[in-house]
Amino acid sequence: MKLQTPISQEMIESLSVGDNVYLSGFLYTARDAAHLRMYESLKQNVSPPFEYEGQIVFYAGPCPAPPGKPIGSVGPTTAGRMDEYAPALINAGLKVMIGKGDRSSQVVESIIQKKGLYLIAIGGIAALYAKCIISSNIVAYDDLGTEAIRRLEVVNMPLIVAIDSKGKNIFK
Repeated sequence: MKLQTPISQEMIESLSVGDNVYLSGFLYTARDAAHLRMYESLKQNVSPPFEYEGQIVFYAGPCPAPPGKPIGSVGPTTAGRMDEYAPALINAGLKVMIGKGDRSSQVVESIIQKKGLYLIAIGGIAALYAKCIISSNIVAYDDLGTEAIRRLEVVNMPLIVAIDSKGKNIFK
């Protein structure tokens, strides 16, 4: 199924665990260090690095871009490393997360409560994912290097629904 951002709530709720999707549009990268900063900014009522409402976060830290390319290889990071911060970001409006691996029960509960979605990216095909990206711009935390938050524009990024809005979980 083809998905275009922004993804409607109706579309999110129509997806089921195991569905294959091809995502096009905009999303943000964020890994461990960026998540800690986003979480701290929420606790301190500081403006977020981007508006979380309805957005997608890809747990990834891209490699530097080779000449003439918008980005280097970009593969998924283990999602569980963000589980401490994810419920707060979901409550702040984050709708979709992309990573690899299972999620904690607290994250699954937040996904169900806010009718969100967790998509998995296939590990080991970072070069293929780089070919799906047509633009990349750092939007926050430039000092974090590869862990800076980037806004990516993707075309037909292949993903799998791992946890749907009803809480069905591909890992269970």
